[in-house]
Amino acid sequence: MLSPNSESELAEMIAATSGDLVIRGGGTRGVSLPGAELNLSGLSGVEFYEPGSLTIVAAAGTPLAEIESVLAAENQRLAFEPMDHRGLLGTTGEPTIGGVVAANVSGPRRIQAGACRDFLLGVRFVDGAGAAIKNGGRVMKNVTGYDLVKLLAGSWGTLGALSQVSLKVLPRSETQITLKIRGVDVQTAVAAMSAALGSPFEVSGAAFCPGEDDTVMIRVEGFEPSVAYRASRLSDLLMHFGEISQTHDAEKSAAIWTAIRDVNDFHSTPGDVWRLSVKPSDAPEVSQRLQADGLLFDWAGGLIWACVAEGTDLRARIGSFGGHATLVRASAETKQRLGMFEPQPSSLEAISAGLRAQFDPRGIFNQGLMQAPALGAF
Repeated sequence: MLSPNSESELAEMIAATSGDLVIRGGGTRGVSLPGAELNLSGLSGVEFYEPGSLTIVAAAGTPLAEIESVLAAENQRLAFEPMDHRGLLGTTGEPTIGGVVAANVSGPRRIQAGACRDFLLGVRFVDGAGAAIKNGGRVMKNVTGYDLVKLLAGSWGTLGALSQVSLKVLPRSETQITLKIRGVDVQTAVAAMSAALGSPFEVSGAAFCPGEDDTVMIRVEGFEPSVAYRASRLSDLLMHFGEISQTHDAEKSAAIWTAIRDVNDFHSTPGDVWRLSVKPSDAPEVSQRLQADGLLFDWAGGLIWACVAEGTDLRARIGSFGGHATLVRASAETKQRLGMFEPQPSSLEAISAGLRAQFDPRGIFNQGLMQAPALGAF
């Protein structure tokens, strides 16, 4: 295992390597590939934080919990609400901020605030030739030339090893309320969530949990008087979809959305777990095709979590649907056979291969991870 403690050590190790490297932060996302482990946990610590400018800079291996603790002390937060995968995947370790950026991990608030990449101001990383590269900075308008900041977000370590990230942060909300509509079908749920999002009442979460209660959940956050007013108006707007109740206790409301963020319903449920990105209007039809044992809809139906029998080729089952399906939890054999990520059209795959060739000319970073089917053993 290679464990650099600085960016210069990281660059030296990558330049000197003669084989494949598997980039790892906290090891919480359950990815296993052949090659030498390049552990970035030694690159840790908050290097700059200016609450007044809503900016934080940290080494890539910094635990996410440390980032959140530092921000909470100033009543601020990461607005994109990154998921904790450990319960779903049965993994251990500590999620790192570099891992969050590399996978573009974003939670329920994405529909209002945006994704992780939307808050990413700058990155430092080492490419496959061992060169340290900087792009972006500490303010939003600080990118000239190619926007490598956005390119690195969601690249899963296939283009370079992150050493530092700069992020915009936002103030924490004073309170929140969750509205619930029980006993509705998928079609009604999507219509209700769409109506809430189309309203002027600034919804920050819209999810649907099919099952015993078939419950739609709508979240509003902000200053207490504003939240109370908006929740009341939303209740009036949505009353024709079904009976509405409200969770006014901010801690209980927050717990609801943490459970949605981390897909708690599937933690102890056997089977493979897939994550599908779809057009919200297509969610009812796609969910029927899934024939899933368990479902959870987030992002007003734009994100579907599905639990199915082990070994199921869900992509073949549902066919074309104008979105993409990612295999999140499955056996090593299933991940190797089906691949974690949706196969790309030949034109996009050519672009992706060209980018990998530019940033990783020797082909040493996380080989096989983003190809479909995957080439490595997961």
